[in-house]
Amino acid sequence: MAIPRQLPNAITIVRIFCAPVFLWLLLADEGADGQLRWWAAALFIVAIATDGIDGYLARKHDIVTDLGKLLDPIADKVLTGFAFIGLSILWELPWWITIVVLIREIGITVYRFMVVSDHVLAAAWMGKLKTVAQAVALSLALLPLWTLVGDWIFWVNGVTMTIAVILTIASGIDYVVTELRAARKKRA
Repeated sequence: MAIPRQLPNAITIVRIFCAPVFLWLLLADEGADGQLRWWAAALFIVAIATDGIDGYLARKHDIVTDLGKLLDPIADKVLTGFAFIGLSILWELPWWITIVVLIREIGITVYRFMVVSDHVLAAAWMGKLKTVAQAVALSLALLPLWTLVGDWIFWVNGVTMTIAVILTIASGIDYVVTELRAARKKRA
């Protein structure tokens, strides 16, 4: 069965539009552990999970596009960026973590736009691993699981967030090193 060529990109664009809705749900009741918090977490989890779906469809049906390669990581960054910002606004995540993550994410995105006429900078394996780690850490931080299982979940949240931040920094360094090597090779 053939799918429309634009379906993977449409899924990616929907993910971008989910981000402000998610943030509104998270902040609407000032982060209380009620129904809106659960809805915000559920929307985030569904939206971040579609990252794999759009990529899978594009590869399976051989409809990978440069636009998709450009939009997909942007959608991830918008969604995860809003989650980091929302958790910091609620004082559930230190602002320094959000700032470090956003500097890396915005820096890579700006660089992608700077080199787009030369080549499309697709996500590398470490960037994909970083995205998965961020998705897991943010999902755990967003879900008010402490209301169900107790305060020990904060320790788990701290460990997963630490892993996500380390991978965020490491993958940013990996992108810079890879691009510098490619530029050097191109000049030679």
